[in-house]
Amino acid sequence: MPNLQPRYSSDEFARRGRALYEREIRSRTREEDTGRFVAIDIETGMFEIDDDDLAAAERLLQRRQDAQIWIERVGSDVAYRIGERSA
Repeated sequence: MPNLQPRYSSDEFARRGRALYEREIRSRTREEDTGRFVAIDIETGMFEIDDDDLAAAERLLQRRQDAQIWIERVGSDVAYRIGERSA
């Protein structure tokens, strides 16, 4: 069974995930990917895109069992929102 424990601080985890998305993945997304989730292994840069965040993460874990997964949403500054959106 893989060790799915975080190997980085929260700040380092977020820094790596955001940097990989901006540097290597964002330019590879298509217009039709807007709103979809990107699961990124912050150690290898491997990623999966899906409408469902869990499905993307599960596919990535099939490829790399001990992936350290950061989630981004294509076309958004945040992957998730809590509460109502302001107009």
